Amino acid sequence: MTETTDRPRINWDQIARSSPLLTFLAIFAALVISAVLIVVADPAVRASAGYFFDRPGDTVSAAWDAVSGAYTSLFRGAVFDYSASGARMIRPITETMVAATPLLFAALGLGIGFRAGLFNIGAQGQVLMGAAVAAWLGFALNLPVVLHVLVAILGAALMGGLWAAIAGVLKARTGANEVIVTIMLNWIATWLITWLLTTSILARAPNRPISPAVDPTAKLPLLLGGQFRLHWGFVLALLAAVGVWWLMERSTIGFKFRAVGANMDAARTAGINVNLVFVMVMVTAGLLAGLGGAAQLLGADHSLRATTAGTIGFDAITVALLGRNRPAGIVGAALLFGALRAGSPLMQTESDTPIDIVLVIQAVIVLFIAAPPLVRTLFHLPGRPGTRRAVEAAS
Repeated sequence: MTETTDRPRINWDQIARSSPLLTFLAIFAALVISAVLIVVADPAVRASAGYFFDRPGDTVSAAWDAVSGAYTSLFRGAVFDYSASGARMIRPITETMVAATPLLFAALGLGIGFRAGLFNIGAQGQVLMGAAVAAWLGFALNLPVVLHVLVAILGAALMGGLWAAIAGVLKARTGANEVIVTIMLNWIATWLITWLLTTSILARAPNRPISPAVDPTAKLPLLLGGQFRLHWGFVLALLAAVGVWWLMERSTIGFKFRAVGANMDAARTAGINVNLVFVMVMVTAGLLAGLGGAAQLLGADHSLRATTAGTIGFDAITVALLGRNRPAGIVGAALLFGALRAGSPLMQTESDTPIDIVLVIQAVIVLFIAAPPLVRTLFHLPGRPGTRRAVEAAS
């Protein structure tokens, strides 16, 4: 006899189609848990806790000051600094947009893959390879201003697409698991760029693992003038989001992508070349990730380092999941994560809050987004229609 259980099965469909309410509650729960950690880490709270039973108000007041101070500093560093004056007041929101730009490009590509049923973990390597090509084209060529930046951007996109195509071809021809292949490609890209930065290909001085700065003609133009770092890459990222929406919702190719993601066998029976779709999806994702690398290099860093990609590729996975793989949601999620990046330095310097709290917020968001039933349980919500929990709630 086969034993059955009533435990819910968490699958990709639950993650990708979770409701906006669950997304909001996941973010809220992450902020609450992080607030608890802020309270525990605050010296004033720990000191007042020593005489809590004598004066409990001191502990409550210290806890409130710690949490409100941390999140206020996060807001001032990411959205609007009301204590500053002039252009410095709105500089935080522009920094949030700068940080969100490469995340948006990479997450759009990942979202396409997720909807097509491919769990692409290789955005990190694709971003880094795209940034490397953008850097080389940016300082090695001598071209007019508009042409130079276009060549650097297109070269980065092409490199990202070719790097991702490796995983797509291996998936199509051999059935290799794209998760394993893309993780390995991430490491290959990291160490390849690290080595190239010790050669004359990407570095002028072998003892300094950093490339020359790209020529001014290859830099993405600033959007609001020299007082802000916000560049036209952010506008290109928004245009890319519109393009991805059209691709996935209005084009024949997007229909094939979604059909393969919904039911691979049914798509093959309907005459769709599933193996070709695998390659096309990976190339499209790589093109967008390469654009993210170009935006980071040509718009913000201007010189290539082994750490140029940072954690963009991995954070983009969370951004895509948080945005439910839809362009509009990804834009909002990218801005949220950009705000966490932009606001964390001020949160650390002014409120003495460990910057690792931001990483905790991101990690907890991932945890709750990946486990929708956990969020429903925490907030006593009914299950999805048709599930046992939903039927019990309705009865």
